[in-house]
Amino acid sequence: MLIKTHADGFIHPHASEITPERVYRDRRRLLQLMAGGAAGAALAGWAGREAFAQGAPARPGKLAALPGAPSKVAGAITLDKATPYDDASSYNNFYEFGTDKAAPAKRAGTLKTRPWAIEVNGMVKKPGRYAIDDLLKLAPQEERIYRLRCVEGWSMVIPWVGYSLAELIKKVEPAPGAKYVEFVSMADQRMMPNVGSSVLDWPYTEALRMDEAMHPLTLLAYGMYGEVLPNQNGAPVRLVVPWKYGFKSAKSLAVIHFTDKQPETAWNKAAANEYGFYSNVNPNVDHPRWSQGTERRIGEDGLFSRKRRTLMFNGYEQQVASLYAGLDLKKNY
Repeated sequence: MLIKTHADGFIHPHASEITPERVYRDRRRLLQLMAGGAAGAALAGWAGREAFAQGAPARPGKLAALPGAPSKVAGAITLDKATPYDDASSYNNFYEFGTDKAAPAKRAGTLKTRPWAIEVNGMVKKPGRYAIDDLLKLAPQEERIYRLRCVEGWSMVIPWVGYSLAELIKKVEPAPGAKYVEFVSMADQRMMPNVGSSVLDWPYTEALRMDEAMHPLTLLAYGMYGEVLPNQNGAPVRLVVPWKYGFKSAKSLAVIHFTDKQPETAWNKAAANEYGFYSNVNPNVDHPRWSQGTERRIGEDGLFSRKRRTLMFNGYEQQVASLYAGLDLKKNY
């Protein structure tokens, strides 16, 4: 099954391709916005992104290559151009290291990913504690090139390396009554300087309904761009759910728990009116503070570059819409 993500018809030049004429037009438009009193919000977002870009740490050399060559999974390939590695590895949400987008890349060097183990427990026939290296060998590694849209309105395209979470779930054999899978991230203040802050109720937790967790697109990722997963992107292993990215993105996994009760999740506890259990990338349901109707692709985001139209379920509607048949996604956000 091949996922064909069609171009949205917009042209998004890279910064190096912007001509003096375009700069002139941008300046002219900026003056028009300022005259209309509408420039403040646009400038604030752009200036923050540009300031981050100027101060982002240099990539500390190539990370260790993953052993072997991952198979490319046809059902998880997008036709969109991959986001440059430097952008994908330095513009991150990882609140354990701070709320600023640049904080994870600057601070995550304190995260020690070996030794590491994930505890699998709850309603399963085969609970256990999996050393990370054993977990990575559980199924053949695959490359999944996913388009990813964050709730804040920016997006990326990242080639992840990992395997379907379903492979692990089948191995541990959930009990018939298990309906949900809960993911608990590491919360060690010695390694993660922002753990203990009041921004969230630590540890960070996320959860999926069992059929969402078993969907073949739901990924346990331990690499990206053919390399070991960088600390700031959720090393040594994280959850990637491409139609829920930004809502369900548990990183540095420590516990996977199976239960018959719908778990409370970190963001749902922090702001229930903004992050419901069934939050999806859905252009028809705006976040209270951000529109889901459009997005700005990182790496293509000049001050006045045109935004992309956000696709239902992030472009994976054909694959995942059946999971929510009969469910009002505006009411059940």
